[in-house]
Amino acid sequence: MDLLQTLHFILMGFLGATTYVLCWAKSPKDLTSFESLRHLALGPLIGYIYSILHSNYSYPDLIMSFVAGWFGVDFIESLIVRFKPK
Repeated sequence: MDLLQTLHFILMGFLGATTYVLCWAKSPKDLTSFESLRHLALGPLIGYIYSILHSNYSYPDLIMSFVAGWFGVDFIESLIVRFKPK
């Protein structure tokens, strides 16, 4: 995979995270909260991880990297809670 394809996946992960933050925010103050900044920081990382794990470079994979950027942080959070020692 070349650099341009990887950047597409990173961008789609960031766009997914940005869309999540914009839908989640109830006021402009929510856009600068730790929760939103965490999503914006992890969205591109999740897009990059998806680019490593994807099957081929195509339209559905780019959409899935957007979805991974949207839901990825919540998915990671739920895994941490689930496997946390009690």
